[in-house]
Amino acid sequence: MKLFKNTEYSNNIGVFLSFSFVLFCLFISLFSYVFIPDSSRFSNQMHLPINSKSPGFKASFITVPNTDVNDQSFLSKLFTGNKYPDTEILISDFKLSQNSIIYSDFSNDGTIKSIPFTTFSSSLSPDQIITKFLIKRYYLFGTDNYGRDVFGRVMLGTRVSMSIGIIAVLISLLIGVFIGLISGYYGGFVDRILMMVINIFWSIPTLLLVIAFSLALGKGFWQVYVAVGLTMWVEVARVVRGQVISEKNKDYITATKVLGFSDIRIFFNHLLPNIIGPILIISAANFASAILIESGLSFLGIGTQPPVPSWGSMIKDNYQYIILGKAYLAIIPGTAIMLLVTSFMFLGNNLEDYFKSD
Repeated sequence: MKLFKNTEYSNNIGVFLSFSFVLFCLFISLFSYVFIPDSSRFSNQMHLPINSKSPGFKASFITVPNTDVNDQSFLSKLFTGNKYPDTEILISDFKLSQNSIIYSDFSNDGTIKSIPFTTFSSSLSPDQIITKFLIKRYYLFGTDNYGRDVFGRVMLGTRVSMSIGIIAVLISLLIGVFIGLISGYYGGFVDRILMMVINIFWSIPTLLLVIAFSLALGKGFWQVYVAVGLTMWVEVARVVRGQVISEKNKDYITATKVLGFSDIRIFFNHLLPNIIGPILIISAANFASAILIESGLSFLGIGTQPPVPSWGSMIKDNYQYIILGKAYLAIIPGTAIMLLVTSFMFLGNNLEDYFKSD
C-alpha cells in the first residue's frame, strides 16, 4: 500500500491548510494561558463596568497582590491558569501622592480612591510600583456581558473542543474497533447479535442519545466527554466490520490461519494495519461531529458547565446580542466552531486519496 499519492494541487493545499489549522488549535489548547491577557483560571476575571465593549477596547488596571496565596507550581499555572490571581481594580485615571496612588474608579460617578504604597511592597519606589502593578489591557475581541475578555475565553474554548474530540474519538475507537473486528471476523451468530446491538444504537438519534447519557451521568466536564464517546462508536464498528469482511478471505489472512497464528495476532499484526485508512477517515469525521455535539449540548445548558469556557456556551450566553448591535459576541465563537469543524471534515473527505492502493 502506498501511503502518499499525487492528488490535485488544490486538494493538497486544502489538506495542508486544514492540518495546519488543527495543529494550531492543538497548540493553542495546550498553551492558552501563555497568550491570553487574563491568565486567571478559565479567564474568568469579571469587570461589570466594561461589559459588552467592542473589539479593540482598552482599559487600565491597578493590580493588588494577593497575599493569601497557596503555592502553585509553574506547570500548574502554565496549563490550568493562576488559581490565586491578583485583585484587579479598574481605573479611569490616577496620580501619585507622597505615600499612595490616588485613582478615579471606572464607574459613572468617578469616585476618587487611594491605595497606600505599602500595599504593594515597602522596597519598591513609586515609579517601580507603577511599572509593575499598573497594567493596560487590550481587548482584541472586546468583552462579554460580564466584562470578561472574549479573546481569552475563545482561546480557552479551543481546549474544550480539542479535548472532547480526542477523548470521544478514543472511546469510540476502543469500542467500535473491538466490536467491528469480532463481528466481521467471526460472522455467523456472533455477527447477528452484534449487528442487532449496532442497529439498535444506530436507530436512536445521536443528539437524543447523548442527552440521555448526559442526564444519566450528570452535568460536567468529563461526563460530556464520555457521553459523546459512547454514542459515536457505532459508525466506527460498521466501517471496521465491513473492512474486515472484505479482508478476511484474502490470501494473506488465509496464510496466517494456515500457519497457526492466533486471532489476536491476526487482528493486530495483519487486519488493523490494512484497514487503518478507513479508520482514520471515520475518526476525522467523528472528531468534527464531537465538536458540534458538545457545542450543541453546551448551548442547551447540559454540556460543559460555567465557568469553563466553551464555544457553545459562549453562543448561548450572547446570541441575544445579535439583534442588539453586538453580534460579534456570538459570531466569533461560531466562526471558531465552523473553521475547526470544516478543517476536520475536509481532512476526512480527502484522507482517502492518501490511502489508495497502487
